[in-house]
Amino acid sequence: MCGIVGYIGKSSAPSVLINGLRRLEYRGYDSAGLAILEDGSVVVSKSPGKVASLHDKAREEWPEERFGSAHVGIAHTRWATHGPPTEANAHPHLDQSGDVALVHNGIIENYRPLRSRLEAKGHHFYSDTDTEVLSHLIGDVYSGDLFQAVCDALSQVEGTFGIAAISSKEPGRIITARRGSPIVIGVGDGETIVASDASAIISHTRQVIYLEDNDIAVVTAEGVEIKDLNQVPVTRELAELGFDAEAAEKGGFEHFMLKEIHEQPDSLRNAIRGRLDFNLGSSVLSGMGTSARDLAEIQRVVLLGCGTSLHAGLVGEYAFEDLADIHAEVQQAAEFRYRNPLISRSDLVVAISQSGETADTLAAVREANQKGAFVMGLCNVVGSTIARETGRGVYLHAGPEISVASTKAFTCQVAVLLMMALKLGRGRRFSRDEGMRLAQEIDAIPQLVERTIEQNDRIAALAERYAASEHAFFIGRGYLFPVALEGALKLKEISYIHAEGYHAAELKHGPIALLEEGTPIIALANDIPGKDKTLGNVEECRARGARILGVVTEGDKEAAEFMDDVIEVPACHPLVSTIPSAVALQLFAYHVARIRACEIDQPRNLAKSVTVE
Repeated sequence: MCGIVGYIGKSSAPSVLINGLRRLEYRGYDSAGLAILEDGSVVVSKSPGKVASLHDKAREEWPEERFGSAHVGIAHTRWATHGPPTEANAHPHLDQSGDVALVHNGIIENYRPLRSRLEAKGHHFYSDTDTEVLSHLIGDVYSGDLFQAVCDALSQVEGTFGIAAISSKEPGRIITARRGSPIVIGVGDGETIVASDASAIISHTRQVIYLEDNDIAVVTAEGVEIKDLNQVPVTRELAELGFDAEAAEKGGFEHFMLKEIHEQPDSLRNAIRGRLDFNLGSSVLSGMGTSARDLAEIQRVVLLGCGTSLHAGLVGEYAFEDLADIHAEVQQAAEFRYRNPLISRSDLVVAISQSGETADTLAAVREANQKGAFVMGLCNVVGSTIARETGRGVYLHAGPEISVASTKAFTCQVAVLLMMALKLGRGRRFSRDEGMRLAQEIDAIPQLVERTIEQNDRIAALAERYAASEHAFFIGRGYLFPVALEGALKLKEISYIHAEGYHAAELKHGPIALLEEGTPIIALANDIPGKDKTLGNVEECRARGARILGVVTEGDKEAAEFMDDVIEVPACHPLVSTIPSAVALQLFAYHVARIRACEIDQPRNLAKSVTVE
């Protein structure tokens, strides 16, 4: 969840590190710090708050020449786990001697007994963090070789980590390692960059190496040497990043979220392009790595995800059952490995994660593999851990998503799940003619989204009527129930309005007690099966004074008459309608948050990639 940057090369380390941290701000954090090597010493600057505060503090405290003379350092943005967001708890942390500095993502589960043991040996701690314990442990076993010390320390650790460490006694190298928390190394011309996310690297090089679990690397300005924690050399391929620095900029938009909403027609084209077979009425998803016979033998589809990815999986559940005539179920990834799930060799398990690093989803992947299931990943980030560990699946090709609130990843996830369901369906009872029609509908999704985004100004005006509310309810039925959940999630995470998504039929079973004059109800009343029932629920809300904002199919005057305000989405296949409907609610949430002057791209307490349980 936090951000790591390490640099060794010919440029100004403080400048590179701070710029790298700025590119990782979207991940969510509450304090920041950096450590550099200068004249045989480790020099540290840390600050609660934003990277801008760290920059100002370092510029105020450090002489100008330090920015030009330091060429090795590590930096970090922290999302608080152990202890509040204070300067003392911010990374980097030093060892007892002050010669070793460490930044760390993840959680050291046995830090308490390790701390007690070190305290008994005379170590003094200044923070509440598990990371400081690890830095002291490295220093305690250090005997002239930082690589060996990190290996020895990590052999005593239980939990997850992505780390970078430096020592004043070994100024020519950075030691980095990972287990369960991503580390990527950028290899440049006379410089090397360590990071938890490629966004911090892209302005320097597109050549990267992804570490795998239990890898430990010695990083110098000239290159990288990788071993496992048993110090056996391993080989990791040099890969090329699939995006450039410009893709991670706002491009004239006020916020990344708005930019990414507007990018969805193109991101959907990229997700769909070349993957539809209009002649056979099927889809071509070579990454699934399966034969038609393999697919025909699948008896159940289990979709795993958290948050927005879970909601995409709920749409997929409908699609697999309706199109492929196959039992499907969605499971919360965080619960999967703890509930001893019933999994067999005939099950297809689809792990959905934008980052491909979500800790709970990754743990679920490992459990499904252990139980012999056929496991696939559905990820956006090429080379991510879930993509590598599943070894098969489908990339979204949505491009970098910087805003914490997911937009284009969700719509691309749904589009790919529809294509996966189409492929499975054509191997069962879905006819060629039905497949051809659905393939055409899927192919038209980018145009449907373009038409929805054209309503941006109108949706902004509607948002003015709802921005002062402190509560809102989203309702839908069938395919649109997951969209109601996702719409509520978007509104609550960026506007801080208490918003809940419900199946429309559930209103009568409790939530309707909360309705009062003016309570906003956002009703998904598209022209799909169950619409009449949803309109009946809308009437029940209106009778209790609620204000209704309806998402309806373009030209559906009957449904519009039930609403106080209306957003129209283009007519399309009921499953396909989930995508333009979600885009409409993304715009609505964005404009409500903008009117409320919220921190849209970096909502409080949230992080982009949740790499701890």
